[in-house]
Amino acid sequence: MPRIDADLVAEENHRRRVHHGRDLDHLVGSLAARGVDAEGVIAALAEFEVAVPSWALGTGGTRFGRFPIGGEPRTTEEKIDDTAALHALTAANPRVSLHVPWDLPPDPAALRDYAEERGIGFDAMNSNTFQDDPRTTRGGEVSWKFGSLANADPKVREAAVEHNLAVVDLGVELGSSALTVWLADGTNHPGQASFRRQFERVAEGLRRIHDHLPDGWTLLVEHKPYEPAFYSSVNTDWGSSLLLAQEAGPRTRCIVDLGHHLPNTNIEQVVSRLAMVGRLGGFHFNDSKYGDDDLTTGSIKPFQLFLIMMELLEAGDGVLPELAYMIDQSHNLKDPLEDLLQSTEALQLALAQALVVDRAALIEAQEANDPARAAEVLMDGFRTDVRPLVAEARRRGGGALELVATYRAAGYRAQAIAERGRDAQATGL
Repeated sequence: MPRIDADLVAEENHRRRVHHGRDLDHLVGSLAARGVDAEGVIAALAEFEVAVPSWALGTGGTRFGRFPIGGEPRTTEEKIDDTAALHALTAANPRVSLHVPWDLPPDPAALRDYAEERGIGFDAMNSNTFQDDPRTTRGGEVSWKFGSLANADPKVREAAVEHNLAVVDLGVELGSSALTVWLADGTNHPGQASFRRQFERVAEGLRRIHDHLPDGWTLLVEHKPYEPAFYSSVNTDWGSSLLLAQEAGPRTRCIVDLGHHLPNTNIEQVVSRLAMVGRLGGFHFNDSKYGDDDLTTGSIKPFQLFLIMMELLEAGDGVLPELAYMIDQSHNLKDPLEDLLQSTEALQLALAQALVVDRAALIEAQEANDPARAAEVLMDGFRTDVRPLVAEARRRGGGALELVATYRAAGYRAQAIAERGRDAQATGL
């Protein structure tokens, strides 16, 4: 089994201790002069956790091609191994999110034991009613071609509900506590279906799923404006998502996927609105230039990510709310684990930048109708080089000061190729 050796992480950190210590001391002093408690920021960073999606542990692709990197996880157990490797470096990825039927285990109890032995838990479960699979379509009796919960055929709708209930039951066995429902339901042609009837059918199906939830569970609904439906999508935006959450039941919340918005959507305002009404459930983090690009988190719009963190701290009165935080990306060119490392660090950096903003001064400027002063306060935080704080939080948690460099020094990809094979490809996407 490929692994990240703790002694190697310690050695790599030791090599960097002088430069890191110097940079950290300088930043701590600079922040103290601004009235910022660096230790408080480090403590908050140490508490931040973000789940890894099982489907992102292998190479992604498009309909134009896929270029496997080798050593990809062939089983759910190997996906857990890769998640454990990430967590050993970041100290922030302690859970994996499974997608069913891609990750359907023959023995859930054994899989849970396997994960627990490696210090990994299970985040929100994900159902799949956008790909026909005999394990979810009653052996091929029904098809999701024209939708699932929104389908005009009651047999198809019933099969979709059955699948989601089965995923919940599996999640109970694994120790999960949430189900995420993303639907491809919609239309490609005007007049193909009734907008209203489709929406009402989805709401009815979600109510049944919600009412099946065990105590302590949450139902998460996820919006997306288009793809694979290109004329209309049932859950097309945050307003539709909120309506569905309200219709489904009190334990239903909305997931915000950063790529599931039209270009230049004010996502931070969406976050504010959903948090304000108590229906913000969590995030699928990624980045995009044009659409649902699933690029490295923070690689295209780092300022947007910072502003989202600002809204989260606003919702939590200075503390990050306890939500379902997960990365959701497709890694077409990079080593998937390196991409996930970079995304995790981008989230930590954005959170740290938001934490060093003088919120009292910002509120004062806002209430005084002083946009220039408000902008200065905000940009002071965004332009602060908080990397030493993030690295220190990781180091104290047993992680690496330098993520990608330490990953490469460990030779993890070479280990994975040696054990799994150069032609190994991940299951799922």
